[in-house]
This record gives sequence, C-alpha cells and structure tokens, in this order.
Amino acid sequence: MVKELEQDNLTELVSGNDTVIVQYSAGWCGNCKIMKPKFKKLASENDTMTFVIADAEKFPESRKLATVDNLPTFATFKNGTFVNQVQTNKFDVLKELVNEVK
Repeated sequence: MVKELEQDNLTELVSGNDTVIVQYSAGWCGNCKIMKPKFKKLASENDTMTFVIADAEKFPESRKLATVDNLPTFATFKNGTFVNQVQTNKFDVLKELVNEVK
C-alpha cells in the first residue's frame, strides 16, 4: 500500500516504520506521473515496507530528509536513517534501490 502525504509529517513515518521508500514528486512533473503506477506496483509486491509519496513542493520539511534537486527522487530509509536515493524515471533503477533495503 502507498501512503500519500497529506501533511508535512514524513519524519514521523520514517521514524515509526522499519523500512520506508519515498517518491518525491510534484503535480506538474510528467516523469513523476509515469513512475507513480510503477511505484505502487513495487509497494504491492513488498508488503513489509512502507511506501510514501511526498509532494516536494507542498512539504518542505519532508523534502529535507533527502537531497531533492530533481524529480522524481526516490529515497530509502531504514530504522529511521537515510540509506540511499536515486533520481530516475527507470523502473529497473527504482527496483534496485528497493532491493538494497530488503
């Protein structure tokens, strides 16, 4: 399941869950829209992880948890700590990132 942030509270989700995968996106971002269903597919295949979509423009505090200078950015967190991130529109690259924290 994918959670879409409705408030700027990513820090709480990261600290409250073992493994968190975040897609930073924006409403205007075409590649973000392309990656969203692929992100949701990965979420359905990895039910022990928490998948979150965060609007990088609406939630500046959540954005600070990773280096978001291009969209979409995908970041992984394990036990409340940042692990890695990629900026990509390629499913294989995203899948590799997720597999790193399994």
